[in-house]
Amino acid sequence: MAYWLMKSNPKFFGIKDLRRLETDSWDGVRNYRARNFMRDDMRVGDKVFFYHSSAKPSGVAGIMTVSKAGYPDPTQFHPEHRHYDPLATEDAPRWYMVDVTFEQAFVDVLPLSELKFLPALEDSLLLKKGCEQLTIMPLEPKHWHAIMAMAETLDLLSGDAKL
Repeated sequence: MAYWLMKSNPKFFGIKDLRRLETDSWDGVRNYRARNFMRDDMRVGDKVFFYHSSAKPSGVAGIMTVSKAGYPDPTQFHPEHRHYDPLATEDAPRWYMVDVTFEQAFVDVLPLSELKFLPALEDSLLLKKGCEQLTIMPLEPKHWHAIMAMAETLDLLSGDAKL
């Protein structure tokens, strides 16, 4: 099992949306590095922090699990879709996605401003200069456990956990 962090603007899709849907596809990613993570590295059962980006505050909002490994994102093939890519074809897709399943919403967002104080995250992509725009990033087990410990310390883990 691997650990990940995936970012989404909650105005468009947040942890509450995933909770309502239970499982959904993580489509629309148009960054090659993030695409490669989904296509090549993410596996069913991997644990993922759902991170609210471009929010006040931005931070970890909950937990989800990869429920379907990488497969071609169908939105790239539809000219009327906002994620259409005219260079993508069914025989040579350019963009991939995974399916994720809701596991747990935090009582409140664990803000990035707090995460910056965790020594265990100093070497994480989340805090690395130049990686701020990465929408999907791997986490080492020590990163995952440090974030979970902080969430527990701040009493952010809700009673509706399915974990």
